Amino acid sequence: MTPFTKQVIEVIQSIPEGKVMTYGGVARAAGSPRAARQVVRILHSMSRKYKLPWHRVVNAKGMIALTEDEAGTMQRLYLQDEGILFDLKGAIDLEQFQYQPELGID
Repeated sequence: MTPFTKQVIEVIQSIPEGKVMTYGGVARAAGSPRAARQVVRILHSMSRKYKLPWHRVVNAKGMIALTEDEAGTMQRLYLQDEGILFDLKGAIDLEQFQYQPELGID
């Protein structure tokens, strides 16, 4: 496992219930700000093995990026169960719900 992959796993595991991070935010916090797509690959391939809270990672617009209806619906339900609200367009208010570990903001 690369050091970046290990950092990504640690960052995702640190996202508290009721908060989200963007793919780019995870990449930045893991030390590689331009590696958002790599974060997607890590989530896809390692979420089960490391029991990652995959549902707490959204795109830069605060929206669910999963295109599969069932997976996207599951992600939305998991987030709503944690108290996260969506607007009428299906976006999360990142100012309210975004976790920023590098700033210690939760």
